[in-house]
Amino acid sequence: MARTPAPAPPTSSMPTGLDTRTLVRRAAQAAALLLVLVLVAVLAPGLGEVRDRLSGASPGWLALAVVFEVLSSLSYVVMFRPVFCSLMSWRSAAEVGLSEVGMGSIVPASGAGGVALGAWVLSRAGMKPETIARRSVAFLLLKSSVNFAAVVVVGLLAFVGVVGPSESAWLTLFPAVLATLIIGLVALIPRIPEGPPARDDDGRARKLWIGARAAIVTGTAEAGVLLRRHDPWLLAGIVGYWAWDNLALWATFHAVGLAPGVSVILLGYLIGQIGGLLPIPGGIGGIDGGLIGTLVVYGAPASTATAAVLAYRLILFWVPLLMGAVAFASLRRSMAQPAGFIPCAE
Repeated sequence: MARTPAPAPPTSSMPTGLDTRTLVRRAAQAAALLLVLVLVAVLAPGLGEVRDRLSGASPGWLALAVVFEVLSSLSYVVMFRPVFCSLMSWRSAAEVGLSEVGMGSIVPASGAGGVALGAWVLSRAGMKPETIARRSVAFLLLKSSVNFAAVVVVGLLAFVGVVGPSESAWLTLFPAVLATLIIGLVALIPRIPEGPPARDDDGRARKLWIGARAAIVTGTAEAGVLLRRHDPWLLAGIVGYWAWDNLALWATFHAVGLAPGVSVILLGYLIGQIGGLLPIPGGIGGIDGGLIGTLVVYGAPASTATAAVLAYRLILFWVPLLMGAVAFASLRRSMAQPAGFIPCAE
């Protein structure tokens, strides 16, 4: 009886848009945009106070901000493994997770490109497309959930005067109520029927809609299931990814000589991050403008907010990018070796 040949190991070739040459080009584009922002701050007339704040920034506080951003990136890995593939070794989870974080620095749409990379890796590991889609939705929801929950808590505490500085109801109670409504609406999504499966004769657009609807409904339900497990790694990753990044922004404010209240940082952080949804490489310009504008509304001096956010954005760009580049190189090597290719068909 003839022996069945062993299956060929998965190839390490990356899909279109995720090859090394394209990623290097995107990194260069994002770095160029960031350089333009820095040059505007350094050379533009009328921004002398911003330049003074940056030139006099405390190296110790900036170094602490870098440490916080490293911890935030590592927390992403801690969150990634229990959501997507608990069978993965921590090394494999770090390779994929940090590659996703690095991708978020250079690809538009606030991290969607990173999730796409992880989805491709998991599909090569044997995970079904519908499982990847469902867990990707769950992951994105869990990653952002702590932000909205924090706005509810901090907004209410700021409104009653427990945390300062004192702000109007529009800047405290209103964001808290809005975040509560969003959380409530998301919690209702699992009640929506998944709908009928796609048929062979359905058009491409209808198949995409059916798949997206099913992924959103089932992924939202899975996010709730994962939270109810009270997995310490998952909870540590969710909170850590958000908290360390907030602390990085807090440290850059201290570096330029200002210590804003906790409500200013936390409420400004969430609303300002909405700018990252703009289709700009790494959200550069969108996140910066959103953060500066929001922080000024919450009472931070314009020059100080601009200097602190620029320092924060430099750290937010380079730390994940450098960590992601190392992880991506390691991931390429691992995927070329069958022994390092972890099955994730769970």
